[in-house]
Order: sequence, then C-alpha cells, then structure tokens
Amino acid sequence: MQGTVRTYDAETRSGSVLLDDGTELLFDTAAFDAGGLRLLRLGQRVNLAVEGERITVITLSTFPLPPR
Repeated sequence: MQGTVRTYDAETRSGSVLLDDGTELLFDTAAFDAGGLRLLRLGQRVNLAVEGERITVITLSTFPLPPR
C-alpha cells in the first residue's frame, strides 16, 4: 500500500499518512523504526505495511518493505 506523508514529528518519529482515497492513518515510532528511515518530509510518497487500521512499517516508495 502507498500513501503521502501528511505530518511528521522528528522528535517522536511519528506522524500521519494520507492514503490515495483520502483516508488518514497514523504511524508510531515502532512503524517508523521498522522501515529503517532517518527522517521524512511532508508530501513524500511512502510504502506502508498495514494490519487493520494500524501502520506497522513505513518506508520510502523506492524501498521494498522488509520481510515479515
């Protein structure tokens, strides 16, 4: 699944993503850390692993999602 970064707090390493249908999903520190990123920019396109309504991994759209 893909989305666009809507908000990002560098101190907490958490934020929110807008899906293509306009749905907003929040991501926490664990999801950010699972993607191996160092920072995100607003408007950046990202790949997401989602379980239910929860983002479990967020990474750049050019990076593959890590194996589960």
